[in-house]
Amino acid sequence: MPEKETLAGHGAALFSILVWGTTFISTKVLLRAFAPVEILFLRFVLGFLALALMCPRRLKLTDRRQELTFAAAGLCGVTLYFLLENIALTYTLASNVGVIVAVSPLFTALISRLMPEGEKLRPTFFAGLAAALGGVALITWGGSAALELNPVGDLLALLAALVWSLYSLLTRRIGGFGYSTVQSTRRIFLYGLVFMLPALPLLGFRPDFAALAQGVNLANLLYLGLGASALCFVTWNAAVGRLGAVKTSVYIFLVPVITVITSAVVLHEPVTAAAVAGTALTLAGLFLSQYRPHAEQPRPAPESAE
Repeated sequence: MPEKETLAGHGAALFSILVWGTTFISTKVLLRAFAPVEILFLRFVLGFLALALMCPRRLKLTDRRQELTFAAAGLCGVTLYFLLENIALTYTLASNVGVIVAVSPLFTALISRLMPEGEKLRPTFFAGLAAALGGVALITWGGSAALELNPVGDLLALLAALVWSLYSLLTRRIGGFGYSTVQSTRRIFLYGLVFMLPALPLLGFRPDFAALAQGVNLANLLYLGLGASALCFVTWNAAVGRLGAVKTSVYIFLVPVITVITSAVVLHEPVTAAAVAGTALTLAGLFLSQYRPHAEQPRPAPESAE
C-alpha cells in the first residue's frame, strides 16, 4: 500500500479516537435529561440522516449475500456494542468497563489470526499491546485502592469488547467490496437502528423532546450524532480499510488517554502521577505495536499494465 494511503489511515484512526475520547462529556451532560438508550438511539438517527444527506444515492449491492455482512456489522458495531456497554455501566464501575472494553484489540488480533486472510503479527505488536493495556490500567485504576469485581457488569463489558472486534473485522471485509465508505456506513447504521428497535420499549425509551429545545442538550446531541457517529464511523471504517482491523483497533487504547486530558482541561479534574505514567506507557505501547523495521516495510506493488 502506498505510504500516503497508510498515513491517511493512521490520520483517520487518530481523528476518530480524538473525538470518541471526548464524547463522555457530551454524554454526561445529556444523562441529566435522557436515559442511555434514548441518547444512543437519537444520536444514531441523527448520524443516519446526516449520511443520507451527504450521499443520498442508494447503495446497490453487486452480490445480495453481502447484505448479511452489512446486517452483522450493524448488529455488532451499533446495537450490541453500545447496548452492552451502557447496560454494563448499570452493574459495574465505569473504570472496570473502560479497561475491559480496551482489550478489544487483543480479541481483534486473535480472531484475525484464525481467519484464512488473517494478518501476520510480529512480537513487537504483542509487546506494544501489553504495554498499552498496562497504561490503560494505570490510568483507570491509578487512584483506586483495589479492583472491584462485578461479575455481571464485567462480563457484559467483555462481550462488548468482543462484538467491537467482530465489527472491526466485518468492516474490513465490507471495505473489500469496493463501495463508498459513506454509503457503507449509512447501511450499517440502518441495520443498527433496526436491530435496536425491539430493545427500546424494554429499556424505557421515552425521550423528553421538550428537553431537546434546550441549547446545551441540542448541541451535545448534535456533537454525538454528527461528529462521533456519522463522521467518526466513516473515518474509522476508512482507517480499517487502509490499515487493517488489527492495526486500527490498537488506537482504542488512546481513548482513556484523551479522556484524562479532556477531563483535566474541561472539567478541571485532578491528574494523578499514575495517570501521567499510564498515558506515557499507552503512547509507547501504541508506537511499539505499529513499529516495523525498515527492512520489513512492504514494497510497493508493481503498477498494472492498465
